[in-house]
Amino acid sequence: MSRLVVRFLWLGLTLSTIGCDQVTKQIAAVELADGARRSLLHDAVRLQYTENPGAFLGLGDNLPPTIRTTVLISATTVLLLGVLFALRQPRLTVTYRVGLYLVLAAGLSNLLDRFIRGRVIDFLNLGIGTLRTGIFNMADLALFVGVALAVLAHRTSEPVEPAGLPL
Repeated sequence: MSRLVVRFLWLGLTLSTIGCDQVTKQIAAVELADGARRSLLHDAVRLQYTENPGAFLGLGDNLPPTIRTTVLISATTVLLLGVLFALRQPRLTVTYRVGLYLVLAAGLSNLLDRFIRGRVIDFLNLGIGTLRTGIFNMADLALFVGVALAVLAHRTSEPVEPAGLPL
């Protein structure tokens, strides 16, 4: 497969992940913003609109808005630059790359929300009875899957010696 085709496939994965997240957030904003809550699969899945000004599970949402936004945008940008640096490594497995591209797309999509709204739209909640997750979105799900794939690929791959240097 040509290098150009591979790059378009990675770009497609990234853009489709961002697109899925943004579209589902817009649907949630239209369908659930009035406070309506929907229950699916015997309440295993709840659809419930919320706007999260903080990070994961509201971390930092009590900071002053200017500081919170600056910190979250800066931290996300630094992490995404780290992911881009990691993607430049030549000996990554396909599984590792898929994981990193999912992390990249998730970070970019939530970063886009922060620039546009100053907060992130969340709308998914999973659980059984009182045992439930926090409310999250599709980018968060992509982030979770991406990290899991990268960790799995890292743990199961054979170490590769850089040219001429022992590990």
